[in-house]
Order: sequence, then structure tokens, then C-alpha cells
Amino acid sequence: MAGRRRSRADGAPPAPHERPVLDAKAAKLAAVDLLSRRAWTRSELTRRLMRRGAPAEVAEVVVADMVGRGYVDDAAFARHFVETRAGRGYGAARLAADLRSRGVEAALVTAALGELDRDAQLDQARALARSRLPALRRASPQRAAGRLRDYLLRRGFQARIVMKIAREMTTLLSEGPQEDPT
Repeated sequence: MAGRRRSRADGAPPAPHERPVLDAKAAKLAAVDLLSRRAWTRSELTRRLMRRGAPAEVAEVVVADMVGRGYVDDAAFARHFVETRAGRGYGAARLAADLRSRGVEAALVTAALGELDRDAQLDQARALARSRLPALRRASPQRAAGRLRDYLLRRGFQARIVMKIAREMTTLLSEGPQEDPT
């Protein structure tokens, strides 16, 4: 029968596929391979090496070596992450949550977010709201304002910015043509 596993000659079922345990040299090669593809935080790289089969102690030693050599830098990672994601329309709250989930220390997150320009955040939220206007015009102004507010909050913008933009866009929505939602 196709799809059935064969048992070993002694009748025992086959052993599930197990990852080999990585020694320091193999873990270092794995770390270099991972770092050649993208930047990693210290915490992420440690977890990834352990997933590949390195014991926790070995993974920590290898990652500490990579940090010492300058290949892993959580502060630089956080700055670059904030810069690129803010440019894609994400707010400070979302960026902070994403960095914390990647294991970046709170002080480094705060420092990276300190470089965000408050006026740029307002302009970014305004641009995102304007890009949503055509889809929002199909709903009533109250419903459209709620949808816009929820969208901007999910993107991580501060509540004061969201409320300001929602008021501005509600004015624009009430002035423009609207379609019946039914």
C-alpha cells in the first residue's frame, strides 16, 4: 500500500526524524548562514540556533561571539527596523510591540522610537487616511470614521493623532459624494 511506513526488521516503528545536536563549530556556521540572509536580534538568533539543534549554552556562546564581532547589534537592528517600517506607514505603538516581540530590550526600543519625528507621524497617518478615502466613501460618514480610526490604531498610531485625522477625514467624507451602502 502506498503511503504506509515500513517498520524496521525487528518490528519497531521507525524513529521520527530528529535534528542532530549542533556543536559550537556547526552552530557558528549556522549562525553565519542565517546572518548572511538578513539581520537578526540577539534573542531571535539564539532561538533559531536552538531550533536548528544547538543546545542553549552553545547557542548563547555563539551569539555572544557574533555580538562581539559586530555581526549582531540589537540597537542598529531597532533603528533600521523603525526607520523602514515607519516609512511603510506603521506607528510607534506597533513598532514598539514588534520590536519587543523580537526580543529587543526596552531601552533600545525607546531609543529607536525617539528618532521618530512626531510631525512625520502625523503626515504619514494623514497620507494613509487619504489613500483609504475612496473605499471609505461607500459607507456613511460615521461608519467610515470608525473604520478609519480602527485602521490607524491597528497600524500603531497614537490615539491623539488618530482622532485628529479622523476628524479631518470625516469633514472630507461629508463633503464628497457618497454611495448608498445597500
